[in-house]
Amino acid sequence: MKAVAQLAARGYALLRSVGNSLQSPLLLLVRLYWGWQFLQTGWGKLQHIHKVIGFFTSLGIPAPALNAWFVSGLEFVGGILLIAGLGSRFISLLLTVDMFVAYLTADRAALASIISDPGKFYNADPYTFFFASLMILIFGPGRLALDYLLSLERKPVHSSRIRAAA
Repeated sequence: MKAVAQLAARGYALLRSVGNSLQSPLLLLVRLYWGWQFLQTGWGKLQHIHKVIGFFTSLGIPAPALNAWFVSGLEFVGGILLIAGLGSRFISLLLTVDMFVAYLTADRAALASIISDPGKFYNADPYTFFFASLMILIFGPGRLALDYLLSLERKPVHSSRIRAAA
């Protein structure tokens, strides 16, 4: 029985190690794919800004022209920043709010049905954008990102590391 418990513990430790090693590549894939999707969506909105302004006006969004330009630029620039992994948590916060507002304004019925009809919620257009933004906001961009490289530059080198290297 003890041998089975030890084997299970070693197996779980291996599973945890493999899972941990896959975190950064997964976060990179999420950032690349959804960054590209945000970039394309933002670019499309910028190219047809008059349609976006009209749509925002029809939804009753205050200052529709200003908000259309802001959202279009946010999604375009935010997509680029997600791809690079630069300012990831901040831009993800803005994009998460953007997608929540999209639910509130354009897909309110889907948002209201999150408990009663979850399929309606996760089949709505903002869902995957919202989830990807939330994922990067909570977990960060991973080690395969400019944010991570820049954070290494700011960390002081401790004397113990210098002695160990010598």
